[in-house]
Amino acid sequence: MKKQLTFYLIRHGRTLWNDQRLLQGRGDSPLLEEGIRGAKLTGEALKHIDFTAAYSSVLQRTIDTAKHIIGTRNIPLFQHCGLNEHFFGSWEGMLVDTIRHTPEFQQMLNDPARYTAEINGGETYGELAERAMNAIRDIIAVHHSGNILIVSHGHTLRLLLALFDGSTWQNHRENQRVPSLLNTAINVVRYEQNEGEINGRFILDTVNSAEHLALESK
Repeated sequence: MKKQLTFYLIRHGRTLWNDQRLLQGRGDSPLLEEGIRGAKLTGEALKHIDFTAAYSSVLQRTIDTAKHIIGTRNIPLFQHCGLNEHFFGSWEGMLVDTIRHTPEFQQMLNDPARYTAEINGGETYGELAERAMNAIRDIIAVHHSGNILIVSHGHTLRLLLALFDGSTWQNHRENQRVPSLLNTAINVVRYEQNEGEINGRFILDTVNSAEHLALESK
């Protein structure tokens, strides 16, 4: 029997550290009112979607975002550490502008294949890709059909979407279809797997859709 899933992947709402331009990673800061509003508007935009389940990272900003999207609906919400943000090591909590000029930071932004995370003691893109894709595989193993809400983070989701689109972790930032993701923008990906197939196919339907964020909450 064919497996068919539709993933709705959302970056968490805007946080205090986003506003202060501090690198967040595994660090955490609370959602701003703007972030809460964005999550609620995303929930309003997706109110017609019958979700089988919702997943977030274990970080509070995604849990809170998911809860605001779900609202009063009876949708089970689970956490998976594989959906956590890229770990930036000693850079976390630092002002981005103070480290942007460094060679390693520029490699992280522009040359994933050569980014080794040696100076900051963080996580390489290869490591991020492995754990994030394993999280998606875990979710696929649990569900046979239906709509799945996933609330995660900027680097993690950008990498996942590019991998779904056929990129590698080494070249994913060259994928023109997958830009830096806006907070609480909507991304939609279909997954299809025929009976007997070991691996299925991902099809990107929507990337970085933010029209709903311009609307007033009803």
